[in-house]
Amino acid sequence: MVIIKTKEEIEKMVLAGKILADVHHKLRDFIKPGVKTIEIDKFVDDYLISRGATAEEKGYEGYPYSVCTSVNDEVCHGFPSERVLKEGDILNVDLVVNYKGWLADSGWSYEVGEVSDEAKRLLQVTKECMYKGIELAQIGNRLGDIGYAIQEHAEKNGYSVVREFVGHGIGREMHEDPQVLHYGKPGHGLRIREGMVFTIEPMINQGKKEIYIDKNGWTAKTKDGSLSAQYEHQLAITKDGPIIITDQGDC
Repeated sequence: MVIIKTKEEIEKMVLAGKILADVHHKLRDFIKPGVKTIEIDKFVDDYLISRGATAEEKGYEGYPYSVCTSVNDEVCHGFPSERVLKEGDILNVDLVVNYKGWLADSGWSYEVGEVSDEAKRLLQVTKECMYKGIELAQIGNRLGDIGYAIQEHAEKNGYSVVREFVGHGIGREMHEDPQVLHYGKPGHGLRIREGMVFTIEPMINQGKKEIYIDKNGWTAKTKDGSLSAQYEHQLAITKDGPIIITDQGDC
């Protein structure tokens, strides 16, 4: 069941989203060659506590960290660890902020030092995929319109869309209805209504779409070892168009 949010509830999520956006702004300077991914986890956790917020991912279904740090061929749910970031890596940091009981969710991909032109292009196209989906998050459209726009742009550029992970509704709970696929057919799927709040978070692979789950039971990786990138925003549907709750302003 889709939980429609009131204007007041959306405003509470916007406050959580501002904290989350601040985290991503600060990570732009923190992420560099030589940094360990576990240091990113601590940096985020400490910052959230200083703002009176908490990391909703920590403890979720037994997940032991405050963020997911997915590097290169890791599609999502990468574990922070003693892994040292190297020049040329690409890194996605995904986090969910709980502020006074309301949640904001956004993952962002980062260049570690100077990356290859191929990696830059993958990141650019993935970000474009997300925003093309957001453009269609309008009252009266269908969720399939979003998925089609993302899939069409990714495949036109020679990339593939991961099928196993999707966007989702969010509010007081991290995962609510509806599921938002990043592939599909226009004119299909649930009709978008005012007051819906959900994420759009395409995971785009440089190679084939197939993935596998690492032995830790969480981390998804590309089966062919190719790079994967992801960008994610949380948005609320209003009569004036989508509000990007996790907007970073100058991203």
